[in-house]
Amino acid sequence: MPKRYPAEQRERAVKMVLDHLDEYRSLHAACQAIGPKLGFGPESLRAWTKQAQIDTAQMPGATSAEQ
Repeated sequence: MPKRYPAEQRERAVKMVLDHLDEYRSLHAACQAIGPKLGFGPESLRAWTKQAQIDTAQMPGATSAEQ
């Protein structure tokens, strides 16, 4: 069964990735570096960050509200 993380923890982790994204060559690289430091799987962190970018219209896709 997958772990469930509190929304506040996820939001802080996503904010950290977005704040430091320009320091890495890709979103994947940022999540690979930051995820383990925070105790999150890199793929989970990448998915959360990607969804946050969609929700703020930085990327095309279905928002959380639409899903």
